[in-house]
Amino acid sequence: MGKLIVKNTKLQDVKLITPAVFGDNRGFFTESYSDRDFKVAGIDFDFIQDNHSLSTQAGVLRGLHFQRGKAAQTKLIRVVTGAVLDVIVDVRKGSPTYKQWEGYLLTASNHRQLLVPKGFAHGFVTLTDNVNFLYKCDNYYDAAADGGISFKDPDLAIDWPIDLDQAITSEKDAQQPTFAEFEQDNPFVYGEI
Repeated sequence: MGKLIVKNTKLQDVKLITPAVFGDNRGFFTESYSDRDFKVAGIDFDFIQDNHSLSTQAGVLRGLHFQRGKAAQTKLIRVVTGAVLDVIVDVRKGSPTYKQWEGYLLTASNHRQLLVPKGFAHGFVTLTDNVNFLYKCDNYYDAAADGGISFKDPDLAIDWPIDLDQAITSEKDAQQPTFAEFEQDNPFVYGEI
């Protein structure tokens, strides 16, 4: 089929992927995932779980989440309806981009996918109503290994495109620790996960 366009980002090991899209007056067709094509492009992960979330309103903020230890996950993220600003933070001690964040616009129309390696905290804010957000994981979810960092952390200073006091979020996400609190017991070391 078509070629994947794979771009490195400013964050170490993170890739922005755009698959070939074939459109006409009926709509479009794309191979959203082909193990063969991804491996040819140097993206070689054994994705074993697919997750799907629906956010019904603009302004829903989910994150920043990660899985600790052996439950750490690499994620391949895409949006199939609506639009999000997807934000990740490198939490791997010793990484050249440690404690840096970057945001990526993922929409149904741009077809971009984001490869988020193990050792990144991940979150997103919906920019439209009715966002269907899908992601593949190379490890199963483990509730005991669940972790997070506050999306409001002033040290990270993430430039969210909404008023954070108006964000629609879960009680759990509203009470996540700051990066400084997380850093005291940070289990992620660059090159060891």
